[in-house]
Amino acid sequence: MERKDFNAWLETLSSTFITLTDSQKNETLDHLISLSGAVQLRHLSNNLETLLKRDFLKLLPLELSFYLLKWLDPPTLLNCCLVCKQWNKVISVCTEVWQEACRSLGWQIDDTIEDTLHWKKIYLKAVRRIKQLQDKEAFETSSLIGHSARVYALYYKDGLLCTVFSVDYSDELDTLVSGSADFTVKVWSLSTGICLNTLTEHTEWVTKVVLQVSQVESVMHNPGDYILLSADKYEIKVWPIGREVNCKCLKTLAVSNDRSICLQPRLQFDGKHIVCASDLGLYQWDFASYDIIRVIRTPDSTNLSLLSLGEVFALLFDSRYLYIMDLRTEKLVGRWPLPAYRKSKRGSSFLAGETAWLNGLNGKNDTGLVFATSMPDHSIHLVLWKENG
Repeated sequence: MERKDFNAWLETLSSTFITLTDSQKNETLDHLISLSGAVQLRHLSNNLETLLKRDFLKLLPLELSFYLLKWLDPPTLLNCCLVCKQWNKVISVCTEVWQEACRSLGWQIDDTIEDTLHWKKIYLKAVRRIKQLQDKEAFETSSLIGHSARVYALYYKDGLLCTVFSVDYSDELDTLVSGSADFTVKVWSLSTGICLNTLTEHTEWVTKVVLQVSQVESVMHNPGDYILLSADKYEIKVWPIGREVNCKCLKTLAVSNDRSICLQPRLQFDGKHIVCASDLGLYQWDFASYDIIRVIRTPDSTNLSLLSLGEVFALLFDSRYLYIMDLRTEKLVGRWPLPAYRKSKRGSSFLAGETAWLNGLNGKNDTGLVFATSMPDHSIHLVLWKENG
């Protein structure tokens, strides 16, 4: 058949073929295959796999390949790296894919680092650390022995662990504040040790004081103002404090107006948000408006206490375990057994250590002290990060 005639015949056949139903098309192909010889069958065998299994990573532009890869979960990405050298090469140059994989595990991301191999290694390290948290292998324990009588309170700041009661301080203000069982908050001069003021509006033990710089503006304070927070069994009081120590309470916060809900003796303030635990769960206030913006219901709020809350994780505990909660899902992702320790009602005999990792792990901040508490034998029990290696 001449080429011109063949092209006309093929055009007619194609036009007719596309009008057939699927079953008719299949029947037509089966008939053509039955008429084919060895050369045609070999041709079909060589080209069929290419037609059915098109390699989109080879055919698509890199930008589109990267976009599609972002939708894959990290374990699937690792499997894709094993498909062939071409796939491994494409996936290995997509920095954003591995950064997103690390971010999905609550890892802090430095966007200035564009080395994809770096982020692949970080991802594997993150997976290992998260698995250690789930398998109770992330921490180790130690003890501080030396006291001859009961340790009533612990205080930890800037890597220093001390046995004192409910205090905070500012070198810039030359001021130290302390809470007491006499229902008062006292303001002291750091340099002279003189008591400058006594704040007396509490009606219960002052179990926690926090001295922090405000980072937001409201009708009551400006960014950069020093703020003192003090908490008792039912209320959190907000005080302005600076060069003038004679101050009045700006605001009183509570979970219930009739004092039917108790606050746990844990208080956290970062200049933007106030966080405290209660018998109903964890409460977060916006410091600019003083509105409650989030309530996290814990599995057993009456027994589960807050140690510290970050942007990604929260550290909780009860009489038996130390817990890690993923705040994005509000689910517990790990726990660590604790010995029978002294759980003070005022919350002064236990504390969290380094807390930067609660804002997201980064491969460097999962070291040092996690938790400390006093023990019946007058020692101090420590929970420490294990080396992630």
